[in-house]
Amino acid sequence: MRRAFALIEVLVVIGVVVILIGLVLPGLSTLAEGGRSAECQSNLRQLFSASQAYITLNKERFAPAILMFAPSGGTGVRTLSWDLDTAPGRAALPGSITRHLDSPSRVQQCPSWTGNDPSGDPFTGYNYNTTFIGAEGRFPQVGPGGTILDGWSNARTGLASAQCRNSQAALMGDAGWAGGTNKYMRAPMNTVEGDLLMICAGAQAFRHLGCSHVVRLDGSVHGVCTSCAGAISTPQSLETVMGHPANGFLSEDDAAYDPR
Repeated sequence: MRRAFALIEVLVVIGVVVILIGLVLPGLSTLAEGGRSAECQSNLRQLFSASQAYITLNKERFAPAILMFAPSGGTGVRTLSWDLDTAPGRAALPGSITRHLDSPSRVQQCPSWTGNDPSGDPFTGYNYNTTFIGAEGRFPQVGPGGTILDGWSNARTGLASAQCRNSQAALMGDAGWAGGTNKYMRAPMNTVEGDLLMICAGAQAFRHLGCSHVVRLDGSVHGVCTSCAGAISTPQSLETVMGHPANGFLSEDDAAYDPR
């Protein structure tokens, strides 16, 4: 007579299979994230090269965070930022930095970010150091017909490359706040906007196995694995705006951001 498997033997085999699957799946997930992480670092290196191309063509100055101006005819306001160039009646084009990329739509998309931008912007995942390098300022106020009412004094040019003394300062990196991603990297002691909630909305995403990728002024890409809350942040700003610790600053003060 042939001996059949006993119920207990079947259950033991099933238990062993389940345990093996439990051991293998995290490894596969980590391996997949490793591939996305490598692609993300490649994207940041290309964004760095595009920034350098802008500097070469624009009197050795970094790209400004954003510029707004009335187009000829005064039918609206055109916005030129580091990543997008928009105007009334036409689709968005690559911005002042990203126009120097071979594949802007692919390079601007962090492979580990799968959410949707509320504004419908298809390019998501990275931000630009606008506290110190991109010279962020408040938007000019726009009147009827695209007339600029005020604010041009705040539409500053980017930092001159000769002013950069700290080659380890962050240029661009993985972006994240409680609402998704952002485009402006803001330092924790930021005094440009004077708005704590806006500062916390310009945080970094620690989505690569607990680390956040950053490309520095010397072109090197590093993973920062400590999500800092910022020296002046409040519990409310961290929870409702930043989404800490999944998102955070690169340092408690401005040390990781200030190139001067």
